[in-house]
Amino acid sequence: MIKLKAALASVAVAGAMAAVSTPTLARDTINIVGSSTVYPFATVVAERFGRNTDFPTPKLESTGSGGGLKLFCAGIGTQHPDITNASRRMKSSEFELCQSNGVKDIVEVKIGSDGIVLASSKEAENLDISLEQLFLALAKEVPDPNGGDRLVANPYQNWSEVDSSLPNKPIRVMGPPPTSGTRDAFVELAMEGGCEEIPMIDAMEKDAKEQVCQSIREDGAFVEAGENDNLIVQKLAADTNSYGIFGYSFLEENTGTLQAATINGMEPTMENISSDAYPVARSLWFYVKKAHVGVVPGIAEYVAEFTSEGTWGNNGYLADVGLIPLARSARMQASENANNMRTMTGNEL
Repeated sequence: MIKLKAALASVAVAGAMAAVSTPTLARDTINIVGSSTVYPFATVVAERFGRNTDFPTPKLESTGSGGGLKLFCAGIGTQHPDITNASRRMKSSEFELCQSNGVKDIVEVKIGSDGIVLASSKEAENLDISLEQLFLALAKEVPDPNGGDRLVANPYQNWSEVDSSLPNKPIRVMGPPPTSGTRDAFVELAMEGGCEEIPMIDAMEKDAKEQVCQSIREDGAFVEAGENDNLIVQKLAADTNSYGIFGYSFLEENTGTLQAATINGMEPTMENISSDAYPVARSLWFYVKKAHVGVVPGIAEYVAEFTSEGTWGNNGYLADVGLIPLARSARMQASENANNMRTMTGNEL
């Protein structure tokens, strides 16, 4: 009877994890999923954390932002991830999914900024392109180039058919799948941004407009290359006729072989991205399952490591691998919220 009471008390300490079976409570390694863009930054933090503390190195899996949030929101218990990375903010629908599955207390941490680049081999002809031209090149439907107030299946095969200032070669762009936060951000910032420059589409009813602005062509001009951005980088280095969409940090790592397009007259530099002058810039995040803190060892300590000045500050080690830091005041507030495990209300979204 005494042993039974002790076992029940041990389960009670886990709070919301009381329904989890004993074997799954044995996990002592932090489980992190999510964004392929945040993955390199989180990997560097995890490796340092494992090296410099008594905790095991966290296990990371690159699932894409959408895929990671789906796994994260599936429930409480150590069969579910503790942290998910995201290259976009959690959607209200995802927050509601978490709530419905018992993931009530979520800590949101904004870690910095990143730009989405349209890159190519340095041996290729670089692009100087507007958001409107980019939309016309990649959208599933575009205004009829022969005139008339109607949309047609995208007829443009060469960049120069979109605008004579662009290269006279086939449109071929490799990019992430719909589960990727990079894809979400590219659609929101680049495709919708270019779409709004076209009066005929901008005047459409909201739902119809969204459908047009968010749809990417499926005829081979845009190629879904999976969640592995390094694979796109490798393909671009070998193919001077293709362009690729991925985060600025991957460009930084490959400046010897790759170049990035100028978009709306702006180059993707750290200064232009951090000031939002570059039109395809976005914020990066991670989310912590508060119910797992104190159950899986090291979660609070990992969060403290990630949000320290020596990690994500202007001179921190993540800046060396391409993270664009938040402004100091924003970092200080984010660090305080994270280390106090301040939970979301859902009103932020």
